[in-house]
Amino acid sequence: MERQRLDKWLWHARVVKARTSAAALVEAGHVRVNGVREKAPGHGVKLGDVLTIALDNTVRVLKVAGFSERRGDATAGRVLYEDLQNRRE
Repeated sequence: MERQRLDKWLWHARVVKARTSAAALVEAGHVRVNGVREKAPGHGVKLGDVLTIALDNTVRVLKVAGFSERRGDATAGRVLYEDLQNRRE
């Protein structure tokens, strides 16, 4: 798999609890892909893309490190991204 829908990836990575929440987050303009605001939940993300997500009064910066066919537990979701904020601190 080379690309995955943005809303599906956010859900699989466990950034949000439901795929509809992921779509709403993107449509509201709270997600940037490589610094560009994205409003289409179906936008394809690829390995290495950097996502900036404004969620619950915080900002998360995640680098796409993998894809999943289905949503797994928290450990499986954590493998899908690299948290760039923790690396800087």
